[in-house]
Amino acid sequence: MHRHQNPTSLPSRSSRAATGADAASSIPSAAGKRPEKRPALTLIAALLPLVLAACATNALRADNQEAQAVAQQTVQAVEAAASAVPSPATPVARVATAPEEKLDVLLEDNLNPGEKVDLDAPKTHVDLWARMRAGMAMPELDNDLVRKAEDWYSTRPDYVARMTGRGSLYLYHVVEEVQKRGMPMELALLPFVESAFRNDAQSSAKAVGMWQFMPATGRDFDLKQNIFRDDRRDVLASTKAALDYLQRLNKMFDGDWQLALAAYNWGQGNVSKAVARNQKAGLPIDYDSLRMPDETRYYLPKLQAVKNILMRPEAFGIQLPAVANHPYFLSVNIDRDMDVTRAAQLAELDEETFRQFNPSMNKPVILAASSGQLLLPYDNASTFVANLEKHRGPLASWTAWVVPKTMKPADAAKQVGMSEAGLREINRIPARMLVTQGSTLLVPRTASRDQDVSEHLADNARIGFAPDVPPMRRVTLKANKGDTVASVARRYRLGTTQLAQWNRVSTKATFKPGQQVVAYVREGQQLAAVEPSATTSKTTAKGTKSGKVTKVASSAANKPAKAGAKTRSAKVAASDGKGGRTVATKTALR
Repeated sequence: MHRHQNPTSLPSRSSRAATGADAASSIPSAAGKRPEKRPALTLIAALLPLVLAACATNALRADNQEAQAVAQQTVQAVEAAASAVPSPATPVARVATAPEEKLDVLLEDNLNPGEKVDLDAPKTHVDLWARMRAGMAMPELDNDLVRKAEDWYSTRPDYVARMTGRGSLYLYHVVEEVQKRGMPMELALLPFVESAFRNDAQSSAKAVGMWQFMPATGRDFDLKQNIFRDDRRDVLASTKAALDYLQRLNKMFDGDWQLALAAYNWGQGNVSKAVARNQKAGLPIDYDSLRMPDETRYYLPKLQAVKNILMRPEAFGIQLPAVANHPYFLSVNIDRDMDVTRAAQLAELDEETFRQFNPSMNKPVILAASSGQLLLPYDNASTFVANLEKHRGPLASWTAWVVPKTMKPADAAKQVGMSEAGLREINRIPARMLVTQGSTLLVPRTASRDQDVSEHLADNARIGFAPDVPPMRRVTLKANKGDTVASVARRYRLGTTQLAQWNRVSTKATFKPGQQVVAYVREGQQLAAVEPSATTSKTTAKGTKSGKVTKVASSAANKPAKAGAKTRSAKVAASDGKGGRTVATKTALR
């Protein structure tokens, strides 16, 4: 009997274990007498939960093995039928409007270069889910967390329908890559757990795409991330990178796929430390024995639950959409920059659908030098080629411009002929920020600026910002005896933390007498030192006493000196508060 065909017919594993223990303890004793100790019954009561758990695991394994056997027979029968039918000399094009030579190239499978796509071949009619069931190879996991995940998915059929609907667009390509590498087919289910097969998914930790790559890990596997594109969202590139990463992890953990998956979720360093910790303590080093965060502990059970639903969807009340065993989309090469809206129009797709297949584009223009190809549904790919051949006029209305110097967005907008608001919006320039020299901005094409973006710029484009504040100049002051960071900051009305950072010391540091203390002030700003007199001040003409106020005058001489320039002196006015004497004090300014 399938575990979930009749939810009320069998108690859960935990309830069955409790039932067994209760049965053993409720055996009646002799009338009115104290029950005798019965070692055999005690042993049975202790072993019964383990026996039931083993039976449950065996039942799960048997159910999945039965489903796998049926799937293998189906796939073998279809493959046998396919081999008995001679392949046509040339593929039959479903849309014959494109030039023959271009359509012939177009109909190649992008995962298998040189192999033509024939949608009428017998093997294309096998359900892809059956092919996946036949390739399952990982050990079965059966515990309460698996039950929890099964319940979560099975009570949300609408969510599962959306998830599998999205996945059906990309599953063939993932399955092909997994099978070509001889990896367990369970790995093709991983995007269901990672992102529900959403290629625009982004976690709070900045993991992106349907395989949820962190920025650094993505760069390790050559997934480019710049202002024009993010390959972590690219269906083919991210799938290749994810399987490369999983193969590396599997090798690192001696072929243990469960540990490899834990490392994919938690990080290889963390899993290695957990393994080393258990080895040192003489404990097992399998997935169930390691100490790990709850998220990672629940990670593999979620994958097992998705696998169980795939193997026996009817047992969970789930209907899986039919997925044909052929590419859902093809790659089409482009050799000119092209607006996203224009490409969608040529493919006769709405822009949202177009972006489902080309989610790595960060800007409204596709750079031929960067991606070089579009992914399009089969029929739309042929339509795109035909319409592109007939198209007359520009394909792109945007290009890239490198900022020659640090400048205000308003000045940059004026130079490229667009509004400041438009420049800020399309390039995501924050408020109160300057665009730094060497930044790449997306700007409208003009007669003098109509070239496609170069490969170097497409792959290395960056944008930098600097606060839009007055320029700062560096000032050095001499510390007095007993001066601390706090006292100097107080004297010159500066932030203690900021002064400490400028001088690379702690906020509690003490300066030596005469030591140079670095500070930064805005251009044109006066740095005023307010300090009470350390000794009794001289009596003024009226017999009163006053504090001494020292002001560092702002002048042209206070601008930062060039390297190798001589130290200049700034005038420091020492006033007795009545406009009296003025003395010259040397304060080094650089």
